[in-house]
Amino acid sequence: MRTSGQNVSWRAMLRQRKSKRERRESRDQALARYIKQKNRNLLAQPGPHDFIIVLDHMKAGFNVAKIFRSAEAFGAHEIHLVNIGPFDPSPAKGSFKKVPARFFERFEESHAELKRRGYQLITLDAGCGDSLIDTPLPQKCAFVLGHEEFGHSFEPEEYPDIGCLSIPQFGQVESLNVAVAASVVMFEYVRQHAAEDQSLRRP
Repeated sequence: MRTSGQNVSWRAMLRQRKSKRERRESRDQALARYIKQKNRNLLAQPGPHDFIIVLDHMKAGFNVAKIFRSAEAFGAHEIHLVNIGPFDPSPAKGSFKKVPARFFERFEESHAELKRRGYQLITLDAGCGDSLIDTPLPQKCAFVLGHEEFGHSFEPEEYPDIGCLSIPQFGQVESLNVAVAASVVMFEYVRQHAAEDQSLRRP
């Protein structure tokens, strides 16, 4: 016969097993959604604006999906995912299947592709002297966003052709979530270039 202490321990173990099972089922469902939407992404069409977002070794999580959502809203041409595994596309609200995605193992592959196509690459860093809002952005522009904790997978001196801009901030903590930073830079690009073609604006 079990004591009350044993019963509590047994119930805790059952809850733990259930929790592990639920987490496993949740991961499996997220993977299934990812595979389904990745296949649909093959039919995605470029957005009306000629900027590209490069996600360099970012965590395969919430931020990736949120960036797809913003990229669809701002009409991005495409997104490059560099060494990023499967992620749950749910926070993207269907945008993962609408914004063309290109997959690369290493940053140098994405870099070479973008340079061949005539794109100017730009990183974002609070320490950069040039401000995003005071700098004319080129028509063919690719914004490179790094890992949330470790930054970019490359050293700046390895790619002297890559520019660097900062987003003006006025608080004591000069740190923006990477998905927020991506939205800011996409908005600024559209602000500068949308006026060149009024037909791009939604009625």
